[in-house]
Amino acid sequence: MSEFDFRPTLNAPDDDPHLWLEDVEGERALAWTASQSAKTLKHFAGTQFERDRAVLRVMFDRFDRIPLVTRRGQYLYNFWQDAGNPRGQWRRTTLAAYMKADPQWELLVDLDALAASDGEDWIWGGASIEPETRERAVLRLSRGGSDAVVHREFDLSSLSIVADGFNLPEAKGGINWLDPDTLLLFSALGHGMATRSGFARTLRLWKRGADPLTAPVIFRTGSESLSVSGHMDHTVENERLWFIENTGFFKQIVQIGDRSGPKLEINLPRDAWWASFGDWLAVKPRKPWTVRGTTHPADALIGISLSSFIGGERRFSTLFEPGERRCLQSFFWNDGKLIIAYLENLAPRFEVLTPGHQEWTRRALDAVPAQGTVHLWSLDAADHETNGEVFVSAQDPITPSKLLLLDLNDAPPLGAPVVLKRSPENFDASGLVVTRHEAVSIDDELIPYTQVGPANGNGDAPVHLSAYGGFGISLLPHYNSSLGKLWLERGGTCVVANIRGGGEFGTRWHDAGRREGKRLAHDDFAAVAADLVRRGITLPRRIAAEGGSNGGLLIANMLTRYPEHFGALFCTVPLIDMRRYTKLLAGASWIDEYGDPEKAEDWAFLKELSAYHAATPGQPYPPMLLATTKRDDRVHPGHARKMTAKLQALGYPAYFYEPVAGGHGHGKDNRERAAFISLGINFLRSAIGWHADSFHKGSGTRGGRTSDD
Repeated sequence: MSEFDFRPTLNAPDDDPHLWLEDVEGERALAWTASQSAKTLKHFAGTQFERDRAVLRVMFDRFDRIPLVTRRGQYLYNFWQDAGNPRGQWRRTTLAAYMKADPQWELLVDLDALAASDGEDWIWGGASIEPETRERAVLRLSRGGSDAVVHREFDLSSLSIVADGFNLPEAKGGINWLDPDTLLLFSALGHGMATRSGFARTLRLWKRGADPLTAPVIFRTGSESLSVSGHMDHTVENERLWFIENTGFFKQIVQIGDRSGPKLEINLPRDAWWASFGDWLAVKPRKPWTVRGTTHPADALIGISLSSFIGGERRFSTLFEPGERRCLQSFFWNDGKLIIAYLENLAPRFEVLTPGHQEWTRRALDAVPAQGTVHLWSLDAADHETNGEVFVSAQDPITPSKLLLLDLNDAPPLGAPVVLKRSPENFDASGLVVTRHEAVSIDDELIPYTQVGPANGNGDAPVHLSAYGGFGISLLPHYNSSLGKLWLERGGTCVVANIRGGGEFGTRWHDAGRREGKRLAHDDFAAVAADLVRRGITLPRRIAAEGGSNGGLLIANMLTRYPEHFGALFCTVPLIDMRRYTKLLAGASWIDEYGDPEKAEDWAFLKELSAYHAATPGQPYPPMLLATTKRDDRVHPGHARKMTAKLQALGYPAYFYEPVAGGHGHGKDNRERAAFISLGINFLRSAIGWHADSFHKGSGTRGGRTSDD
């Protein structure tokens, strides 16, 4: 038997003949990944792939894309990648300049030049600017896109790395500035400083010139917790530090204190969302919360004076009341006002609330678009510097994003927001329509999905179907340039499903699709595929499904549980081996979402979701491409590697692709992202029998309409 021949796994859950593929940098494992990737490229990286890759790269590098910015002090900062700067440039400008069609930028960091001089595969991870003098920043540099980063202090006057500054070797974690000479350090660097999930378990006070490994620990948690973090609150006059201990993915203990450590726990439900500003606190309980005889329902938003709460007061003001399909999505403070974003049957709605000791006042943001996918966020990065200015982003599947500026301090009624930038039209949307439908899942729950495609089909449409369904994350349809250009423009149809496990309809929707309910989330996705056939849109062999990360677990389960519903599956950076996932990288941090395989009662339902164990010979499995990256230090590449090896050993058409860089994503630059996406789409089109010579290309300018069904 050669080293690339494998026997099928046995029935025992821990009997794993492919375990050696978990050795990320192992010589044997890397030889296997190189061989497999080469075979995949040979099959699917032909002339059409090369054309598509070139088209996407040009599109990703367009100079007229919207440069997203964040204001810190007088400057707006942006990170920008294009053909001439593939790794990217960190740069800044002023708001007045940004509002012009072609703003002038001041270059701060040329990441391509820095990577070349350091001999490192640097990928940008962001920067933290010291908030008092703004003369220094700490850069986050990732090798190949991993979550672990190297910290480097940077002088914003000389535009150079500070050789003896706040520089930290590679580790997961971060920093927050306390003053120009002191950082709050939460890093897994150092012996005993990491939780079992690989994140920081201590907060250290790091003084300039001191060794970070010997910096005094002012807060710590046990290794079984998920992580700790902390930050300075600049919205109050006296120095106040917040200490956050994440005991699980959805649970945290919140304390306030000073530079010597935490002093007082803020007695909130541990699974609540919260946000503070000055002396005000807003709280969204995840479960019904009964306090002093009053029950606040799950997903309500309530507010109170923080000092009163600390003093024992529990009379909250109700700020938002949820409904069956009315769900709070986010809330944030700006200039002492609370902005809430919610979905009303998946339509975006926004309100501004101003706190008061007698009552809070509110007004609807009617000037903000009420259809499509809309987001609001503060122009300023620091809460204490906000002045009422917010950005608004609005788009839909056939309309590119536009960026608007809105001033919340304008007297009501607010005028129309100022349109600052518009994204270019990257594909021809003429003849396309956007419709919404509902599929009936296995337990009669109605599952919404959005369909984009030609108005009239022939019942054999090539369909790209995707979903996420996890961690309470809402997946809303947006302007997807890649799918628009390579799928929709050529006559295909795209569908996004709002399966359970997401946050589209609140905690009940999330909880219904996590742990033992994760199976229902997967049933939802299969129900949408079946509904597309029932409605006469397509046939099972013409449905190409794609998902990544938690969505990769979904796609792997479509292979083993619902193979008859699909013609091809594209599974990216996936979770698949649910027996060992808690032992691999950050896996232990997701026990709240999936369950603990070390507990018999949890393994009883997890084994049904573990496609790696569920795959058996003799099934009608469709072709599958599994793709990951070697530098993914969040979801272990061993999941995709081992699943491919097992499927091939069982005789199934399984393909594998693993570039070196990219982290938990599709590549480190626009060229690599274009290749990753084009390869996946070419695989899907080939597998469902949709070839280049059958592509339909529209002509004319962008058009289309939207409607509900």
